Amino acid sequence: MENELTLKRFTDIRRELGYTQAEFAKLLGISNTTADIERGRTKLSGKVVAELLRQFKINPLWLFGESEEQYLETSKTSVIPKVVTVDSSDQDNMVLVNAKAAAGYPQNIQDASWYKQLPAFDLPIPEFRNATYRGFQVEGDSMLPNLRPGEWVLARAVEHIDDVNPNKMYVVVLQDAVLVKKIEKRPNSNNITLVSLNETYPPYEIKPFQIQEIWQVSSKITFGEDATTEKGLLKQLQESMDELKKQFNKQQAS
Repeated sequence: MENELTLKRFTDIRRELGYTQAEFAKLLGISNTTADIERGRTKLSGKVVAELLRQFKINPLWLFGESEEQYLETSKTSVIPKVVTVDSSDQDNMVLVNAKAAAGYPQNIQDASWYKQLPAFDLPIPEFRNATYRGFQVEGDSMLPNLRPGEWVLARAVEHIDDVNPNKMYVVVLQDAVLVKKIEKRPNSNNITLVSLNETYPPYEIKPFQIQEIWQVSSKITFGEDATTEKGLLKQLQESMDELKKQFNKQQAS
């Protein structure tokens, strides 16, 4: 039988994550529920320990009472893009994720074929070279006054949670949502705090493993009413780019 501390820690993890015994069992590949493990009737298998590490970064030594570090490598959790698309000349494309697509983004984040249905764009501006950018449409009013619903942000991929700056805005892709927030790491805490600019939305804490990707907002695009559709957006982007290219060519010629 497992020692009492291990059973308590296993049960605490489930409760902390907010899963029922049946939901947690399904995630960990256990038939029915985790009740027998929590009561000490069934041994905690190596497979379950491995799943806790893989999915939730739970330190096996902590689980068995041999370490006080509950999470392994929380600061090094990779939030690098899961899929990057390129154009015909092998340059990174800027994929545009509208509000409707954002609803399915967390579930399809590793499905390269899913990205093909999204419009992609190449921005021939030096600032957008040598990094991976993605466009996201802002939904809701939690980032007012800086970002209004329906506006678009162009955001650069972030590799590690360690790289975030409390003064910047980020697109945070969780396991079930895409949010635009400020990110704070509180001292002596493993948790990440997501902060809205609109003060009617209180800050809230999440675990690092809940984050799939982070994109740092570098600029925003505001359009008139005629660009609310993707075609309108692409048309206006294309026109803006053509205008920029003309100006650039004029400067080169003079």
